[in-house]
Amino acid sequence: MNAFLPADILLPKTDSMEKWSVIACDQFTSDQAYWERVKKTAEGAVSTINLILPESELGTEMEAEHTALINKTMADYVAKDVFETYPNSLIYVERTLEDGSIRLGLVGMVDLDAYDYSIGATSPIRATERTVPERIPPRQRVRRDAPIELPHILMLCDDHDKQLIEPIGAKKDSLKKVYDFDLMEDGGHITGWLVEGKDIEEFNAVLAEYSANVGKKYEGLNGVPMVFAVGDGNHSLATAKSCYEELKANNPGVDLSNHPARYALVELNNIHDPAQVFEPIHRVIFDTDPKKLLDTLKAEACADGGFEVKWYIGEESGTIYLDRAKSELAVGVLQGFLDGYLKDNAGDIDYIHDDDALIDLAKKENAIGFLLPAMEKSQLFRGVIGDGILPRKTFSMGHSREKRYYLEGRKIK
Repeated sequence: MNAFLPADILLPKTDSMEKWSVIACDQFTSDQAYWERVKKTAEGAVSTINLILPESELGTEMEAEHTALINKTMADYVAKDVFETYPNSLIYVERTLEDGSIRLGLVGMVDLDAYDYSIGATSPIRATERTVPERIPPRQRVRRDAPIELPHILMLCDDHDKQLIEPIGAKKDSLKKVYDFDLMEDGGHITGWLVEGKDIEEFNAVLAEYSANVGKKYEGLNGVPMVFAVGDGNHSLATAKSCYEELKANNPGVDLSNHPARYALVELNNIHDPAQVFEPIHRVIFDTDPKKLLDTLKAEACADGGFEVKWYIGEESGTIYLDRAKSELAVGVLQGFLDGYLKDNAGDIDYIHDDDALIDLAKKENAIGFLLPAMEKSQLFRGVIGDGILPRKTFSMGHSREKRYYLEGRKIK
């Protein structure tokens, strides 16, 4: 069986798709004003803002209350027939980005039995970055009692010959268009077409052959080849996996092979899509002694000829050179240092996508920011296969406003 499959996809019956669709919950974590604007825009309408927990609320007093409200609202939406169901379908997606380029995608579901987020996994679907166990339980509390799921997960294929997604796009004029609208908060434009019937059969056959031959791309590379990698939303997919494993543990001897919780909805992208740009994810550390941190970094993790990284403290800035002997990537050197340093020293780390936002945040009192270089796309699959995992928050697929917006859904109970 393929690891990526058609699903019974839910779309809302609404005249205002712009109010329905909001950006991934892990964006703008240090910008509460963004989320307040979203709530105001969607006020009074059916909207995914009522069905997700912005990460800016994790660990706050409102988390538990909001989680309960999310689950109730999901159930209300189902009961009030908010959704149209498209059975055994895929959605072909074209997303117009800030620079005018169009990123292609395909929404379907992945088999969680084919996914493993542990380091050194050999499954067909793998995480690209180290999963932080502490980040899973708050997300489990949302998903555990949720009747539906909404994905912001972007899954990647290393499809150099463009066999999977692009042929569907070539025949989009023969497909039914199911949405076409501007995304709120300068998110660009998105259009979706329904893939069903014979087109599903053809796609499944192509994917089966692609999966069977994928290992030929990585001959000579240590490690077991994989079919797909999680690009964005790894902790959300890890949460789906954890909830599924919990369900199996609580129901020993029960056949759950056809249970909807075995699967999770994602959007598949091709890393060889010209519009698929890997952006660096920068680091800012708050509530720390910035000069002490910088001096320790220079002493422990820098070397001549190393990776060039710019730092910012208030109005000051400079350049350091991170030791290449410590990692294949600059982010690996920096994240490895920060993980150790922050165990013994004060400081809270945040992950920032935009250069200007990083520089502004580093101007806060007792803060320091680091601008990191981007990773080459060609390093992704080979890095995960060969090394087992990439450092946490190694890359971002596009700018923050180019992240996936919640749009399609699927019943998981």
